[in-house]
Amino acid sequence: MRRKGGARLLDWRNLVCGIIIVAAPSSLLAQRSDRGMLSNDGGTWLNESPAPAVTAIFPDSLVQTQAGHTARITMEGSEVLIRPETMFQFQGGELALDHGSLQVDTARGLKVLIGCITVDPVTSDRTQFDVTDVDGKVKVSALRHDAKIHLHGKAQGAKQGGGSTDTIVHEGQQLTRSEHCGGALLRPSEALDANGGWLDSLGAKIAGGAIIVGITCYALCRTNPGPVSPWQP
Repeated sequence: MRRKGGARLLDWRNLVCGIIIVAAPSSLLAQRSDRGMLSNDGGTWLNESPAPAVTAIFPDSLVQTQAGHTARITMEGSEVLIRPETMFQFQGGELALDHGSLQVDTARGLKVLIGCITVDPVTSDRTQFDVTDVDGKVKVSALRHDAKIHLHGKAQGAKQGGGSTDTIVHEGQQLTRSEHCGGALLRPSEALDANGGWLDSLGAKIAGGAIIVGITCYALCRTNPGPVSPWQP
């Protein structure tokens, strides 16, 4: 009996040690700032395939949650709650949100990118903020400390000379703006000159050609034209 009990104990120890050996490398991945651990309750896809309940996640990974399901990413100094019907690309220190909603809790400056908008903490203190992108509208809520909305690309160029491209969302506040901020920030005059001026555009050339053809046709195709000049042969 003692021999059987000892054998069972040895088997149990081997099983536990095997689990630790397999699990330890994955848990250590979460200690790297450019990778983390994805956990979910089902209904989550990783790189267009069903995700395991717990798995390592690396830069350029595509994550998508289905309706009624949430997921969570844990990484060094940061944690992200992924709400239902959300799709984004994990980029290590940044999350490129395509649509849906993310709640970020970070002490390492984790950012969220949506089009020409970047949302990130104002300070190095642990900051918590929500970012939602639905129907082309981006909503940012600062839950703990302040968050910053930064415009870049076309939007940044449009605002040069017109003030800072940063907007601060203070703790407890919420701000909503268009995802397509590059176009929204262009004034009418800038929109006309954005591609070399309206007169250089294809539409202007077509309109000019139509006017010339119309005038020529009117001059040559009238049914009862008068003399071109007072003199007649």
